[in-house]
Amino acid sequence: MRQPLVSRFQPYRLLLVALLGALVLPLSAPLASNAQVIVVDPPTCDPVCAEPVFLGDRLDIRSHRVDVAIRDGVAETRVEQVFFNPNDWVAEGVYLFPVPQGAAVAEFTMWVDGEPVAAELLDAGAARRTYEEIVRSLRDPALLEYVDRDLIRASVFPIPPGDERRIELAYGEVLSTEGGLSRYRYGLDSDAFSSQPLESVSIRVEIESAQPIRAIYSPSHDVSIERNGERSAIVGWEDSDVRPDADFDLYFSASPDPLGAHLVSSFDPATGEGHVMLLAAPGIDPAAETIAKDVVLVLDTSGSMEGEKIVQARTALRSVLEQLAPEDRFAVVEFSTGARLYARGLSPAAEADEAIRWVDRLEAVGGTDINLALLEGLATVEPERPTMLIFLTDGLPTEGETDIPDIMENVGENTPDNVRLFAFGVGDDVDTLLLDGLADAHHGRSFYVRPGQPLDETVSAFYGSISAPVLTDPEIDWGGVAVEDVSPAPLPDLFAGAQLVALGRYDDPGETTIKLTGEVNGELRTFTFPDQRLSALPGNDWLPRLWATRRIGHLLNQIRLHGENPELVDAVVDLSVRYGIVTPYTSYLLTEEDILSREGRDRAVEQAREVAAVPVPASGGVAVERAQAIGKMAVADASGPMPTAVAMADGSSVETDDRLRLAGGNAFLLSDGVWTDTRFEGDAMETERVVFLSDEYFALLDRLPELAPAFALGDRVIAIAGGAAYEVRPAR
Repeated sequence: MRQPLVSRFQPYRLLLVALLGALVLPLSAPLASNAQVIVVDPPTCDPVCAEPVFLGDRLDIRSHRVDVAIRDGVAETRVEQVFFNPNDWVAEGVYLFPVPQGAAVAEFTMWVDGEPVAAELLDAGAARRTYEEIVRSLRDPALLEYVDRDLIRASVFPIPPGDERRIELAYGEVLSTEGGLSRYRYGLDSDAFSSQPLESVSIRVEIESAQPIRAIYSPSHDVSIERNGERSAIVGWEDSDVRPDADFDLYFSASPDPLGAHLVSSFDPATGEGHVMLLAAPGIDPAAETIAKDVVLVLDTSGSMEGEKIVQARTALRSVLEQLAPEDRFAVVEFSTGARLYARGLSPAAEADEAIRWVDRLEAVGGTDINLALLEGLATVEPERPTMLIFLTDGLPTEGETDIPDIMENVGENTPDNVRLFAFGVGDDVDTLLLDGLADAHHGRSFYVRPGQPLDETVSAFYGSISAPVLTDPEIDWGGVAVEDVSPAPLPDLFAGAQLVALGRYDDPGETTIKLTGEVNGELRTFTFPDQRLSALPGNDWLPRLWATRRIGHLLNQIRLHGENPELVDAVVDLSVRYGIVTPYTSYLLTEEDILSREGRDRAVEQAREVAAVPVPASGGVAVERAQAIGKMAVADASGPMPTAVAMADGSSVETDDRLRLAGGNAFLLSDGVWTDTRFEGDAMETERVVFLSDEYFALLDRLPELAPAFALGDRVIAIAGGAAYEVRPAR
């Protein structure tokens, strides 16, 4: 006879990830890293269960909110999670919170449904024993990723079937600072494999500093940044119906200097590969030393712009004209079958109101003479001041010169070096090769406003971010360290309230003096930053993949704009395999079973060359999507999660979730049932084998703790550490 649920308990346990949606995974599947964890006692039966209790039983999380207050290097974090028990039995167990790596927790408090509960802070040694005990008991390696981290542990009150519990945790820590950059981390990737997406998740970080805040940067998430004066800022990120799969990482700096610059670096002694990021940020007050500039607006008013497009375009131009600084000058060109200027030459900012009235009367009619319009706009440029040319169009050239290479050549011959060209494509009937080519050749960027998206808001937000240049034509002198393949290249101008994020690679670590040089109102200015060090620093394993993302984006753009180049294609393949970055040119990563051998790599290169040799469409929805994707890669500020799918040339997609994982900053490919480090060369490297969960297995982790994230993937893994390969196999 079936017993009451509360009394039917087996002596084994379930492990449930509880950060953004609790779940239990099969033994071969990994629980994501840096999670809050609940170990729950499942129901038992007397004398035995008539029905099995599956490991898929779980606790769900309805919401997860994190509020952080950082004041002069001390962070107070408050976490609120709402757990839901969807099972038909009472859930009761132990709550585990692995302390973020590097965090020095000074104090903590915990509540369940508003009532304080007893909790304890275990040091790394005691925490390790707890993790290993659970791993051995469940034969699930997921918690191995947290070895050598402190742990907060507390009993969880019983959660009846269909009921909720609100768990709150508050803790304080002193943030670490390296080279003037402070860092805050929070574990936010535990629900990548959740069976149910989280209903809501949010992080809010309030930063206050006695010194002016300069750089604010997240390599993990696309955050919003709201600055409240020089010494206060709010950083936010939120999402819904989502499975977060990356820890939250935040860097910031504070300095009285007008321009702050800081280095973040990594180095792998086994391969001799180093990567570096330079973060440079001026103050947010544009009046302090703003550069006088000229703005040339070139607007398509052809018949296809009729209706909402022309209304939004007029609003966009009005917004730009309203934001001109008193010392700025401007020109406006509207074009269709011909071209017409608001005034000959450049007008002072004082005439902006009159120009707005002129713009408000523009109508959409006629063809599209892009060549004439750009040449008319460029004819207004004077070489002594920085000039921004903002070009908006929704179509292909249909009047005058219509040959794209000839238009590119004409514009190139008539564009002075002081011009930055920013192109906005409206809708899908634009020539992406023309717009991207113009922006790429003239130190600008291209943007695409898809059908249904607001053109006016896009242009206004863009111009607001570049309205106050403080350093033009910047160049970096890396001193005694040779840094190569720097992106973006060339470096963009630096604007008030913005920041420069430059990435590169190097081979020889050491100390150096960095110099950032550029022009301020026609005068050469050099900012010197001594005592900078490029070396291996813990916790920066995201940096190589971010550099590779940008590098691949740049290479793909060059292939797309200038045609197939074997050297560029080979570089894309090597970087894609090494870092697990799937692109339309390298989708074979998901189908080539032997990709990690030399023979498999050669086949992949050949396939990529064939794909790259096929002409890509210049216009249409697929072309715009590809242009947007490649453009974002080339200027990426966050390495981002592993893709769930990759768009193909024909608009279809290939799912990637089942074959790619990130662990410890390295990419792993599921090959013949084995999670294999993409650095592994199957036909050139021998492996040292260990049996899953054996004494030798744990001894190896004691000796090489950097293997823990890889070993957490499952019971069949090949991982690289110190230049050697280690293979985990299940016991026979």
